[in-house]
Amino acid sequence: MWQYHKRLQYPIDIKKKDLKMAKYLVTQYGGSNSELAAALRYLNQRYTMPDDRGKALLTDIGTEELAHIEMISTMIYQLTKDATLEELEQAGLGSHYAEHNKSLYPTDANGVPFTVAYFASTGDAIADLYEDMAAEQKARAVYENLIDLATDPDVIKPLLWLRQREIVHFNRFKDLCEYYKSKNLK
Repeated sequence: MWQYHKRLQYPIDIKKKDLKMAKYLVTQYGGSNSELAAALRYLNQRYTMPDDRGKALLTDIGTEELAHIEMISTMIYQLTKDATLEELEQAGLGSHYAEHNKSLYPTDANGVPFTVAYFASTGDAIADLYEDMAAEQKARAVYENLIDLATDPDVIKPLLWLRQREIVHFNRFKDLCEYYKSKNLK
């Protein structure tokens, strides 16, 4: 089904600890506009696409979103590596530590846990594709906000790459939506 290559889609090599940035980045791990929400949205919606073209596209993009989760996880790990308990508390991560130690847990930057209420699947291809396009635009906006908050080029470069993938995904969903509308498929 999948071919897994033990490498990230974009190389990540963050050398400086930055716990505040890690706290911000967690929103793309488990927030409402996160890579996790996107992956689950697309991998669920693929089953009700009216043809193999739509099923394939949602499978491809959903799978890529899983790879983006891996990238975000790597970034968070590298930004928090060797952090002391005192540093975690100073960065506002004390409550996270109390619940999860240093492990990742899908939340937004405020610690609100991930919920499947973040996405929908209507069974109407056009409606779902419009939701998917909106999701990609919201994720792009979040990446732009994260880029604004970042100061380290080792953090900014992968964020720019991830932002660009949101634009690519939006355009692929838009093309599929236009195709379905032209064929009167839903």
